Amino acid sequence: MKVNEIISIVEGNLLSKCVDLGREVKGGCGADLMSDVLASIQPEAVLLTGLCNPQVVRTAQMADVAAIVLVRGKIPPEETIELATEECIPLISSPYGMFELCGRLFQAGLNSLERPMSDQSPCDCER
Repeated sequence: MKVNEIISIVEGNLLSKCVDLGREVKGGCGADLMSDVLASIQPEAVLLTGLCNPQVVRTAQMADVAAIVLVRGKIPPEETIELATEECIPLISSPYGMFELCGRLFQAGLNSLERPMSDQSPCDCER
């Protein structure tokens, strides 16, 4: 699936400039913890998140994310948009929540690019 198709499916607004709308996106991941993104996302995924700070773009750059979709109509600070433009990462804002967007993209044929927890170190969340 290409970035321009994702924009259409999520009814998104492209915020960053000078990006490749024809870039291929191989799957998706939804997360708000950037440590989870770094630990579980595979390259060339679209990242759906509610976070709007520049760290989202830095994380996307490190993880070779193909595009970022900000959920719930969030508009990031200008600093985040400028960084996404500098790094040529499509930054998209969609009016829908993460659950809705993950469903839309999955229904359109985009698979998950999150590694299973069995591939990662154990979580100490229950402590």
